[in-house]
Amino acid sequence: METEIQANYTYMGRNFNDLSINDSSSSAFSDCNSDRSGEFPSSSTTAAQSRRSMLIACASDNSDDDLLIQNLVSDLDSCSIDDQKQAAMELRLLAKNKPENRLKIARAGAIEPLISLISSSDAQLQENGVTAILNLSLCDENKEIIVCSGAIRPLVKALKIGTSTAKENAACALLRLSQVEENKEEIGRSGAIPPLVNLLETGNIRGKKDASTALYSLCSLKENKIRAVESGIMKPLVELMADFGSNMVDKSAYVVSELVRVGVARAALVEEGGIPVMVEIVEVGSQRQKEIAVAILLQVCEESVVYRTMVAREGAIPPLVALSQSGTSRAKHKAETLIALLRQPRSGNTAANASELSSSSFSTNLSDIRQKKMKA
Repeated sequence: METEIQANYTYMGRNFNDLSINDSSSSAFSDCNSDRSGEFPSSSTTAAQSRRSMLIACASDNSDDDLLIQNLVSDLDSCSIDDQKQAAMELRLLAKNKPENRLKIARAGAIEPLISLISSSDAQLQENGVTAILNLSLCDENKEIIVCSGAIRPLVKALKIGTSTAKENAACALLRLSQVEENKEEIGRSGAIPPLVNLLETGNIRGKKDASTALYSLCSLKENKIRAVESGIMKPLVELMADFGSNMVDKSAYVVSELVRVGVARAALVEEGGIPVMVEIVEVGSQRQKEIAVAILLQVCEESVVYRTMVAREGAIPPLVALSQSGTSRAKHKAETLIALLRQPRSGNTAANASELSSSSFSTNLSDIRQKKMKA
């Protein structure tokens, strides 16, 4: 049976102290707090009306907010696409600029018609629908009704075939919904993992950042880890970690640290050339990067003599010794533990034989994964 190695550090409410670092780990990820202004094309009339919404959103008279919200929700069902676009845009802005409006908009019945816009063939309607749902999902009380109203599958569809902005904001919305533990399974089974991996590989820097954050959250669930590996996640992660100019080394490494708790992910990391990349990070990375990398290498090596041999042959011991002398207290401890593992005898015992068999099994699993991808 495939084992899942437990690590401990803190991000998004989860406590994983073994990998905890001095800097807040959440800083490595996308905030995904709400949409960014100025992303959507608009006519001069739309811009003027949107400015009106922003002014009303900041007003102190709650009755004005309530009346405006009710009128806008009614316009979502209009026969006019222009009216729908305007209503969705203004609801999006109201939800973005005034947090208390998020619950008001949901209670006014906006969620279902906004979800229906996500499946629209009109790109601007789709983008506004996705982004409005993202902004509403920032309110914890709205998450359940958003999921119960059927938002997950339309968001996944937008993630697959939407515009770049729709994909990025759909990734952020799915991240927010995944903060409810019970939603992670449904999101994974609805097909979100492959398009998130694709966004990680082909998106712009914001898309990569948003995708890595969503994948990190979803992959706390073991079955989503397997889905991610089957979707080919390790290749783009290794490439991003190897590119120190990508601004994605930390983000990618955090996702890898989540994935390698299962054997098939450890095999995929090795198969994609991850060991020399990890060793290089230990040697020349920042303090945070070194600490994440040594933690990943430790997880990879703990149950496999084969992988220990590979790590040692890659020249890991000298930078690990340096880290054990100059790193953070946690990095020092992990470096010392890994050095001890690498210096253990590598043959002639039962543990070694078990690791050889385990490694062979992981390679077979990777072969099976590739065949599934080719058939798909």
